[in-house]
Amino acid sequence: MGPTRKGGGVAAAALPLGGMAASRDISDLKPAPADRRPDTETDRPMTEISPEAAEALANGADLTPQAGILAQYVKDLSFENPNAPNSLQMQGQPKIEVNVNVNARSGGQDMYEVELKIGAAARAPDDSLAFQVELLYAGLFRLVGAPQDALEPFLVVEAPRILFPFARRVIADAVRDGGFPPLMLEPIDFGGLYLQQLEQRQQVSGQPAQGTA
Repeated sequence: MGPTRKGGGVAAAALPLGGMAASRDISDLKPAPADRRPDTETDRPMTEISPEAAEALANGADLTPQAGILAQYVKDLSFENPNAPNSLQMQGQPKIEVNVNVNARSGGQDMYEVELKIGAAARAPDDSLAFQVELLYAGLFRLVGAPQDALEPFLVVEAPRILFPFARRVIADAVRDGGFPPLMLEPIDFGGLYLQQLEQRQQVSGQPAQGTA
């Protein structure tokens, strides 16, 4: 059973968080060059090594940007099968509609909660509702030493990619437990969703969109 349509978006908010992290190298997410001289005072924090960082390097510390996932969990899950048992005897292939949203919440101390919200509804050929499932699945991440321009691409593209296989399994199990064949969601193009949002920002502000998926 596969979806016929997908839609979604990304957003940001704030949430107080805490914890410790394992490590993953994210240095490929375009950190600011360390050897470029700052042109302005506002540019200085992104390009100049601080005295503390210089001392840490001198002591052999590894300042490579790191990302780690601390936990992942179901925040909300609902399944509706309002027309059972008739819906379980449906003839023909159902029409599946899938909606996806990503929300990244920052809470200080390099902590971020990323929420992946997936909703799916199946309709019979006569347009009656067969089932509807909604899942809010989240992961708690810690990013250390990441440049500012790498945060958003990681939180709304890479982090959801990490969470998606686990959210996909939760939805498949919920649909199966509701009496239907498991709903196996197709891979979601989070990079494409992110680029769509960048284009929307460009249309609103009139400025060129910047960023990579």
